[in-house]
This record gives sequence, structure tokens and C-alpha cells, in this order.
Amino acid sequence: MADVTLPSLGESVTEGIIIRWFKQVGERVERDEVLYEISTDKVDSEMPSPESGTLERIVVAEGDTVAVGGVVAVIGASTPGSVETPASPSAPTESHAVSAVVASAPVPSPVSRVEGLVLSPVVRRVLADGNIDVRSVRGSGVGGTITRRDAEAAVAKGPSGEQAVALTSVQRRMAEHLSAAAQSTPQGFVAVEIDARIIDLVDALGGQTRDGIEISDEALVALAAIRAITEFPSLNATFAVTEVVQHYAVNIGFVRDVTSDGIAVPVIHAASQLSLAALVRCLADLDERLANNLLVTEDLMGGTFTVHAAPSANTVLVQPLLLPGQTAILSMGSARHAPIVERIDGVRSIVAGRRMTLGLAFDYRVLDAVVAAKFLERVGEILQTINLDTER
Repeated sequence: MADVTLPSLGESVTEGIIIRWFKQVGERVERDEVLYEISTDKVDSEMPSPESGTLERIVVAEGDTVAVGGVVAVIGASTPGSVETPASPSAPTESHAVSAVVASAPVPSPVSRVEGLVLSPVVRRVLADGNIDVRSVRGSGVGGTITRRDAEAAVAKGPSGEQAVALTSVQRRMAEHLSAAAQSTPQGFVAVEIDARIIDLVDALGGQTRDGIEISDEALVALAAIRAITEFPSLNATFAVTEVVQHYAVNIGFVRDVTSDGIAVPVIHAASQLSLAALVRCLADLDERLANNLLVTEDLMGGTFTVHAAPSANTVLVQPLLLPGQTAILSMGSARHAPIVERIDGVRSIVAGRRMTLGLAFDYRVLDAVVAAKFLERVGEILQTINLDTER
């Protein structure tokens, strides 16, 4: 007989939620055969059985949380007839998932009473046009009759009430971790405007690498940030109470909105020596595997610095929250066309240009606003030095 425990799933992962069992109590399971699926705040993973034998007992039911190292099941060599079947967890009631609470609607008349009333054609039409259920309207006329004024008032007010929607497990864990990070870390924020004319140069070259992969604004800024970090090593660090741990490898994460549940931050590891074309390929690979649910735990672990791209074409600036264990996260606004004053032949002239706003959320325990601003300005300078002829 052997206990099946939840193994370590990476740094900062302390628990998970069983979302599916692939075997039932009494069934035979082979070593390394997929036994259950676990969901953490990093990734969902299918977990193999550590032993061969009969699944004697399921300790943690689907939907329940288990800590790393906790027992989730018991495997033994007993026959199916001798196993212990655990009590089935009670099915969640509807109130656990979604509950509707009418907060401000008038108390409706009993259905029988409303149905027993004679409604005039105009009242019926007003309520129908306003998509108002007659049962939700209290009449002010004789005997509770619904008058035209009652109907028009109900339509003007519109449907009332509230709906409480339970958070998913991913939303709940993300809220807990980000709240803890915000409360434990004194976060600063600074923003600068940079010249983004390189985007026009990329567009003039077809907007792609030589092997046909689209070059995004995010990739250009990320490349400049990676190179600027070599001059500002304090941004690639972790605060550790009595010391600051500076990381040699630049493991850069990219914020992705995967579902309505929340975000994922896949990581490109050891990115400091990548060319533009190599970075674009790595980023395209991460996005493809994310879209097909093929990321593994390692793809989401070990980030030392993060880039948050503009969430829409009209975004001017994003103020993101720091991720646990990181000192800074760079955010981008959308590149925009703007009139620029330049000196041409000694004369100031207005020309068409490109501008972008970069923001940096940072840990005040490690650096200050002056260093943060200088870093962003350096990112803008490096952005202009990228040699598209050799790097794409």
C-alpha cells in the first residue's frame, strides 16, 4: 500500500485543486499512467501515478484543495472487492456557484393575484415593450390593479436586482497572491515618453522577420529592456529582507490575458543574448503553446522581470502590479502618431513622429524613481539603436 502525495510543482506553489480523477476507486492503475489533474495558480497539470496497483482510496475529491506533500489517494495491491470507497462529497448547491439576490426591486404581487387582474391593452403593451415581467410590478390602482403610470414607472426604472457570481479557483488564487504582494511591497511607479519611430522602420520592411514572423511593438520594447537591464542590474533582482539578490540570467515574462479567469505570464529564460529575430521566435512559440494549452510548469516559473504590453490600441498607459519575487515590471502604452518639434538646418520645424509611453512599477526597497526613470529613458535610447538589417 502506498500513499499518493502531491509533489512540488515549483517555487511559490504551495497548493493545488484536484479538478479531475482519471481513475475510479477499485480500478487498476499502472506506474506513470495519468491518475489525476491538478490546477495551481501557475498551470494545470496531469499527474502520473507513482506506483502500479489498485486505486484503493481517493482522499481528495474533485474540487477540493490539497497542500504540496499532502496525500491525495492510496494505491495498493488489494482486489477491487476489498477497497474502501470514500463517502461521496456532497454536490455543490447552486448557491455555491451563482446566487441571485434581489436587493431593490419592489415586492411583487403574488402570481395568482396578478394573473387574476384584468390588464388594459395599453398596460400590457407598455410592459411588453419594456421587457418587464408583469409579476414584478405592484399595482397602485383599486384592488392592486396595475395602472399605465405603474407600467411606465416600471419600464423607466428597468430591471432591478443583483447577481453574485462565485470566483473561479484561478481568480481566487490570483486575487490572494496579488493582494499579498501589494500589501507587502512598497511599490512606486514612474512613466516616460519615448521616441518610437523604429516602428515605422519595421513597417517599411514588411513588419516581419526574414523567416516571416510578425515583429510586435512588445518584442521591440522587450529587446531594448533586456539590453538596458545589463546596465541596471538592480532591476533584475529579488528583495530578501536583509539583502538584494541580483540575478545573472534575465528571465523575462510576458503578461497574457488567457481567459475571463485571469492572466498567465509565460517566461523566456536566459534572454540577454537573444537577437530580435530569436526573441520574436521564442515569443511566438510561447504564444502558440499557450493558445493550445501546451505550456508546462517550467514555462511559467523563474521570471525575474516582466513586460506588460498595451491591452488595446487606445491604451495610453498601464500601471501594473509587481509580481511576487520581482523588483520591476515594465508596461507599454500603444504607439501613436504625434507632431514632433525637430531642428532641421538650424530651424525648429514640426514633423510627423511616433511616441510611446513606458511605465515602470518598482519595489521602493530596491530602487527609487530616479533610477526607474533613467532605466526607461535608456530603454528608449536602445530602441533606436536596434539594427533591423542584421537582427531581423
